[in-house]
Amino acid sequence: MEENKENNQNWLRKLQNKWQLKSLWQVILVLVVFACTGFTVLFIKQPIFDLLGVDMERGGFWKTLLYLLLVLPLYQLFLLVYGFIFGQFGFFWKKEKQFVQRIGMAFTKSGKESRKQKMKKK
Repeated sequence: MEENKENNQNWLRKLQNKWQLKSLWQVILVLVVFACTGFTVLFIKQPIFDLLGVDMERGGFWKTLLYLLLVLPLYQLFLLVYGFIFGQFGFFWKKEKQFVQRIGMAFTKSGKESRKQKMKKK
């Protein structure tokens, strides 16, 4: 029983270090925000697709495109909303800025060159 508790704390401590958080409690709050956001998107995706007349039974290019254009930005927005509710807005705001920066780099020439240079270093 004691070993299992240590494994759980090690896992949480690794996340704490990776995310540069101050406490294990903050790690738990961040995980709760991710869970709430995921459940919210799960529940709103179907009504959005129904409203737009998208058949969920079949895959395809248009469904994927709509998902990326509508649901993915909503996910990012809900991360900020739940982050604010649970007192972790600063953490998620920082992550959102990194996310937008990475997307921007994917569409710019200098971003592509920068990625190539990083790959060469590895």
